[in-house]
Amino acid sequence: MMFTRRRLLHSAAGLSAIGAMSTLPLGIARAAGKPVVALLPGVVDPFYFTMKRGADKAAEEEGIELLFQIPKAWNVTEQVPILKAIIAKKPDVLLISPVDKDQLIQPLKEAADAGIKVITVDTYIGEGKYQTGSGKADFPLSYVASDNTEGGRIAARALAKAVGEKGAVYCENNKPGISSTDQRMQGFEEEMKKFPNIKILKTQYNEDDANKAAAHVAAVLAREPNLDGIFGANTFSGMGASEGVKKAGKTGQVKVVVFDAVPGIDASLKSGLVDVAIAQKPAEMGYVGVKFASDLIKGKTIPTWQGTGFVVMDKSNIDQEDVRQYIYSN
Repeated sequence: MMFTRRRLLHSAAGLSAIGAMSTLPLGIARAAGKPVVALLPGVVDPFYFTMKRGADKAAEEEGIELLFQIPKAWNVTEQVPILKAIIAKKPDVLLISPVDKDQLIQPLKEAADAGIKVITVDTYIGEGKYQTGSGKADFPLSYVASDNTEGGRIAARALAKAVGEKGAVYCENNKPGISSTDQRMQGFEEEMKKFPNIKILKTQYNEDDANKAAAHVAAVLAREPNLDGIFGANTFSGMGASEGVKKAGKTGQVKVVVFDAVPGIDASLKSGLVDVAIAQKPAEMGYVGVKFASDLIKGKTIPTWQGTGFVVMDKSNIDQEDVRQYIYSN
């Protein structure tokens, strides 16, 4: 998966087109007798299209009408207007990946106050602790996601092993305030401190811009020419970090561990562009989310938290079907 600047831009444009084709208009007529569940992801990304396929499967099994619209960019100004349009349509349940753990509290409270049951998937609001009876962000009924702190720890152990438990490493991240990537960075840094011969450099934030992430690599190498490893905390961070290492002629020397299994990750692992990928299970998130929504509609109680696990991919196992099946797709 060789992501030149041109290809990165082309990939983003292609995903935007997919997003447009995959969006169901929020004004869709409610099918007679069918409960309605809305799925509002965070951004145009293979991760969320894979999530939707799992949601579609559960919706078909449960006889649910699934509304779906996806923001073009990961920010509050893109997501909140779509959320308000969903609230106006009054679905029975809303599944949402909040793009900010603080700024989405009030808009989601409006949904709950309108009688819409709220479940967060992949990301959360507040501290992600729901139905506790305390705090202003405990009103969602469930959170379905990976244990992102543990995912960060897994990434740290993988990177520490790859660099021989010595040298300098850093985390390439999206931006502060996003629950999932904040937790991955936290888990990564906490676990990496267990390796006394590894120096942890300052985290770089790229705002979901893979080209900016690639530029960060060049800048870090200029300051720290003996950089040994990078952890890319989300899709675009990982894509940009691996491309930056390649441009610097350091493939194989600077080890790269990425979060998320984007299309083409198999080729990247085989070529050595990426050393380890931590795959989430977005289809399972979507499937479980809709199943929980169906249970709520039927008056059943659901867990306030449901983890969905990880699959660790590398060159040695990427051709195994039980591993390959977790590569995301558009």
